[in-house]
Amino acid sequence: MTSLARLILALALTMSAAIAQAATTVEDIRIWFEDGRTRLVLDLNRPVEHNIFTLRGPDRLVLDLKDSRLAESAARLPEGIGSIESIRTGVRANGQLRVVLDLNEEVRSRSFTAAPNGQYGNRLVIDLHPQGGLRPVKRASEGIVRGRDIVIAVDAGHGGHDPGAIGPTRTREKDVALSVARQLAKRIDGEPGMKAILVRNGDYYVDHRERMEIARRSKADLFVSVHADAVTDRRARGSSVYVLSLKGASDEAAKLLAQRENASDMVGGVSLADKDAVLASVLLDLSQNAALSASLDVGDEVINELSRIGPVHRRTVQQAGFLVLKSPDIPSILVETAFISNPSEEKNLKSSAHQDKLAAAILAGVRDYFHKNPPQDTQLALSMRRETAQPIQHVITSGDTLSQIAQRYNVSTAEIRSANKLSSDKVRVGQTLRIPVYAGT
Repeated sequence: MTSLARLILALALTMSAAIAQAATTVEDIRIWFEDGRTRLVLDLNRPVEHNIFTLRGPDRLVLDLKDSRLAESAARLPEGIGSIESIRTGVRANGQLRVVLDLNEEVRSRSFTAAPNGQYGNRLVIDLHPQGGLRPVKRASEGIVRGRDIVIAVDAGHGGHDPGAIGPTRTREKDVALSVARQLAKRIDGEPGMKAILVRNGDYYVDHRERMEIARRSKADLFVSVHADAVTDRRARGSSVYVLSLKGASDEAAKLLAQRENASDMVGGVSLADKDAVLASVLLDLSQNAALSASLDVGDEVINELSRIGPVHRRTVQQAGFLVLKSPDIPSILVETAFISNPSEEKNLKSSAHQDKLAAAILAGVRDYFHKNPPQDTQLALSMRRETAQPIQHVITSGDTLSQIAQRYNVSTAEIRSANKLSSDKVRVGQTLRIPVYAGT
């Protein structure tokens, strides 16, 4: 072998070793079924880019992992359970690891990554829900109480000795937050089947953890914290919506698990005090991620409604480690109504009429979420089961796909095809589709 050939071979071996070292390894695949949801967890040695899509005839969910491989220890795949009939894997020519889930029913999927915690490393989580909509958090120990109200905890940020941000003309965030929170609570109480709990109803300070506990003691279905943003750049403007970050969730999980033996309260309706470390971690992980998933969904609805009445600073839901969002079993969002540091937005925030517009927009987003995902034991869920909604006319815009439209309206692609006599899933821009929305399904 020539010296050049040896050099090429050495370089090839070095590159091959580097590629193998850089590849993500799937170290384990876990699966379980609980409360109507199937969860698949891939334990990874590092974060991974992934793509997920569904195929029909038969129903399959396909997961492609960039530059990944399956560890020998994970070669024995778990048996199917819940919505998953079986699991298959294979490596594609481009180096992607493909994981195929053979399904026994149509599902909606949500995938997200989870940062390392005290027990597990990096994880990729795929939740499968039977077609018809993601459900908000359900407390396992609660019996079915027919026709209860949906309870929404409305939290006015800051208060008392904590004024929050202060605007150019000395407007205090705590005052604006309380005014908007009161109007929001009033609107919620006027909504059939809904009830508001004001975390504070005066100019006094409530500790951040106590705010969470007030919501939990009230068995709230949703926690909404109202604030007004501020930065040094007075040009910054627009509303934002935040939910808890993954790191914030992991930190809170570690705290709760460390305290579980002395805990007198429950998470998701289940006490962690009498559970071993592994089971307690699994139960807490299920509850936290269900709450986070629902938080993202309701946050999407709220930011969409806020964009109708004024500018938004970020068009997508943001994630941060705000302490007030760390409830492990209640979907929670924080609404930055505007930038009080912006002179024109400060003026709007002082206006009772604009405060009412903000409250109306937040309620509209919350209402949209719960009309799509009514807790099963509520008055709203019962009334929706008795009524069939009128068909919706949806005009196709650029980027729309039939599966996305079906997910948006909580119907199956097959129902849309049938209602519009479509022979395939292909749609065109400008086309009007009749959406057969069956309420409560």
